[in-house]
Amino acid sequence: MPKRTVEDIDVADKRVLVRVDFNVPLNPDGTISDDSRIQACLPTINYLIEKHARVIVCSHLGRPKGKVVEGLKLAPVAKRLSELLGKPVEAATDCIGPDVEAAVASLQDGEVILLENLRFYAEEEANDRDFARALARLADVYVDDAFGASHRAHASVVGVAEYLPAVAGFLMEKELKALSSTLENPRRPFAAIIGGAKVAGKLGILENIIGKVDALLIGGGMVATFLKSKGHEVGASMVEDDKLDYIEQLTSRAKSLGVRLLLPQDVIVAEKLEAGFSPRVVPAEEIPAGWVIADIGPRTIEEFSRELKKCRTVVWNGPMGMFEIPQFAQGTCTLAKVLADLEATTVVGGGSTAEAVVEMGLADKMSHVSTGGGASLKFLEGKVLPGVAVL
Repeated sequence: MPKRTVEDIDVADKRVLVRVDFNVPLNPDGTISDDSRIQACLPTINYLIEKHARVIVCSHLGRPKGKVVEGLKLAPVAKRLSELLGKPVEAATDCIGPDVEAAVASLQDGEVILLENLRFYAEEEANDRDFARALARLADVYVDDAFGASHRAHASVVGVAEYLPAVAGFLMEKELKALSSTLENPRRPFAAIIGGAKVAGKLGILENIIGKVDALLIGGGMVATFLKSKGHEVGASMVEDDKLDYIEQLTSRAKSLGVRLLLPQDVIVAEKLEAGFSPRVVPAEEIPAGWVIADIGPRTIEEFSRELKKCRTVVWNGPMGMFEIPQFAQGTCTLAKVLADLEATTVVGGGSTAEAVVEMGLADKMSHVSTGGGASLKFLEGKVLPGVAVL
């Protein structure tokens, strides 16, 4: 369902509370190692500045569990946001209370303030009504540009919308359009690449997408459970025995729907999933005892690549192996390059898959790289996201 956006309301001279996802990775010295989440929200913030709104930005950072943690304060984020905007951004010392209300009251049109880490209050994650009301008191309008937090029913995501007119920011709009159009009206052939460590973490997306795609390509650690369901030995690879029946049912359903379900023909294995342990290529049905699946093999990469090159739409969620370790990264890296070269709509789910694409410098070669790991997964599962429903 289309949502009203910040362009659909009058924000001039208004106090606008903007929920963003500035949960950025930090270096040991407290500096920001990747500011892409900040840059993703610049269009919305710049629009509000140009429209003479008084911009109150709020976010969480890390998991302080309701306590003030010095290393998770948002001052470095305010500094970086200021640099990117080319104008001062005040770093508030709290996110609610009289001092914050006074700071907001002193804002002039076009000025920006960043509130302190929302999760310094346990009430944020509890969706406490009083906390939500205290945040809402700061503003006249609420704009949600935090797709990455939209699957969380937290006070700043859901609760605030009870007290203020609530609309989507440009990043939220972009995410919803890209993901919904991929699922609802894909150009065909349509393939999904699903990877990751466990079947359990991808049950929802497998269930939802099997009836929509023409081909389903399976990689990652979850391959072991798929192979075990076919009666193959998988060495020391982790197997989810309680999911074997489900996989048999999924395989039967794929066959009945005419969906091509592609499993690895060969895999990269190692004695341990650690740097320094030499990899071996073995047929998928001949994994040696004591060895663990670490990546898809070269024959599989070739087969998957051939399949993808036929496609007009591809959605990818989950790496093909332990891509953080160079000798186990070939499957993930090669498929990323294949997708980057396709004349197709390519949508990359957030989380580790997005990290891999960004690290390779291929994000701008994809149609869409989601900024939300958990949120994009829930969306692809067909779930209603609480932070979207309230807009």
